[in-house]
Amino acid sequence: MTMGLFAVLRDRNARLYMAGVTVSGFGDSAMLLAAGIWVKELTGSNSLAALVGFCSWAPALAGPFIGTLADRMRRRTLLITTSLVLAVIMATPVAVRSSQDVWLLFAVLTMVGVGTVLMDAAETALIASAIPSGLRGDFNGLVRTAIESNKLIGPLVGAALFTVLGGPTVALLNALSFLLGAAAFSMIRVREPIPAHRPRKSWSAETAEGIRYLWRHPMLRSLVVAGGCAMAASSLSSTATYALLDIGLHQPAAFAGVLTSTQGLGSVVSGLAVGALLRRTPTHALSAIGLALFALGALARLTGFVPVVVGGSLLIGLGLPWPLISALTAVQRETPDELLGRVAATANTLVFAPTGLALLAGTAMVAAFDYRVQLLTAGTLGLSTALLLVVTARARHRRSPAEPGSNDRRHETDAAQKG
Repeated sequence: MTMGLFAVLRDRNARLYMAGVTVSGFGDSAMLLAAGIWVKELTGSNSLAALVGFCSWAPALAGPFIGTLADRMRRRTLLITTSLVLAVIMATPVAVRSSQDVWLLFAVLTMVGVGTVLMDAAETALIASAIPSGLRGDFNGLVRTAIESNKLIGPLVGAALFTVLGGPTVALLNALSFLLGAAAFSMIRVREPIPAHRPRKSWSAETAEGIRYLWRHPMLRSLVVAGGCAMAASSLSSTATYALLDIGLHQPAAFAGVLTSTQGLGSVVSGLAVGALLRRTPTHALSAIGLALFALGALARLTGFVPVVVGGSLLIGLGLPWPLISALTAVQRETPDELLGRVAATANTLVFAPTGLALLAGTAMVAAFDYRVQLLTAGTLGLSTALLLVVTARARHRRSPAEPGSNDRRHETDAAQKG
């Protein structure tokens, strides 16, 4: 594990990319919480404050359509340009002064959401050109670790800055983070060919090509769907947290910080270990193991015993990143370069879009049922998805090599992983 991580950190492109993703992600996580507080203070409305998260999440539903642009131009150029545009956009909330200006915050966060979807697609495609294939598992794990760390630290910094200096300061911090991200991306050294000249199709036709490729590739389809199920199960589990604390553990709401920090610790360890595990374990197996660990963690919350619940949070943190990283790494490995932006954006939509829908479902379940029903549902979904992954993988291996998705490249990759 250590050798793979050191190899990633020695790679110049990997260091620069990590810096760009980390600093821009930090600004985003700080701004998202601060924006919710800002809207709440200006309007006094809980529903409008909750709309902040929806504005950032909604563009993911159009991911396949937005990601098509990542296959029409050089990805490094697209990353730099998008980061600079978002820096300008993120500076506009300094004009927000009253409840009459709240629409500007919603518009800005929606545009940032669109830019984030585009950058995610371009980043996934750029990694395939800029990072050696043998390092991608370790690299994707480190990126996930950075993202989880930002989720722990960024909101705290955003809330503190908002309290002391106000919302415009947090917006400018986010704008600066995009500028720094653009600077880091501009120093990446990569030979990207100009996108191949081909008969120009309509935007919707090109989008459909990416969707079809992903859905007709049995291994990618199963891994991406598994990632989406993992995120949906995670949302169901997380929305039961406060009911668990109140009814099950008889702990104050502040104890959620202990559970969140423990889960974050598990995610950090998981991200650091995933590269070594991908070299020794088939992708579908690692995804299934991660789902099983998550399910055990969710079911541990049913006990109502504090040490077991805390241990369950650790298991959730350990297991949840593996289905996500497995799906991302497989997409980078199995997709032709000319389709990678569209396929990556489609995969991101299928993995992350269920999060918002599951949050809504989880909120309704908390109001209607005992929280244990929700946790049982999350655990059952995780275990069922893990079992389905194993069954479909065995079915694929029994297929003829001539069938779609059972090509020689996949068999060579599996053999390399096992070696």
